Amino acid sequence: MTVVALLTACSSSKGDEQKADDKPAAGGTTSAPAPTPMSTINATQVVAGLTGAGYKCTPDVAYVTCTSGATSVGILTGSHPRPPVVSLHAAGPVDTSSAEIAKVLPQVLELAHVNQGGDIVTWFGQQKASTAQMTAGDWLVEYSAEVDTDEPGTNLTLTDKLCKVNCQAE
Repeated sequence: MTVVALLTACSSSKGDEQKADDKPAAGGTTSAPAPTPMSTINATQVVAGLTGAGYKCTPDVAYVTCTSGATSVGILTGSHPRPPVVSLHAAGPVDTSSAEIAKVLPQVLELAHVNQGGDIVTWFGQQKASTAQMTAGDWLVEYSAEVDTDEPGTNLTLTDKLCKVNCQAE
């Protein structure tokens, strides 16, 4: 027996309808509006979001570590307007640990209100070297793969470039 499901979405919002006077862009499609930047939230709010999403969070000196499956997310706490450091780690062979981080990365970036999340997710998926870094808006993003060590795994760390004081754990 074959079951076919048809899903449809509709919206009553007038903003979703194309107006008759909207002109398609040069490529034959209408251009999408730029995404609205997410507001800045502090470390406590990020941890609350992760907890609400089902992560198990535990404070540890300067960080709160939140886990979901094989990935742990470290949030540097403090009185900063946004977390100075957001780091993700998964243990195991690089292919496996990178795949584990990739599963949760979009959600973590959204919950942390990182506006360049899509760029970071795309960049992370392209990493094949043992280390790499990029800048995404006001974030320095660093990737490292630990291969020939006692604890192999993958790390992805976002550091707030705007942070001036107490920006790293002591």
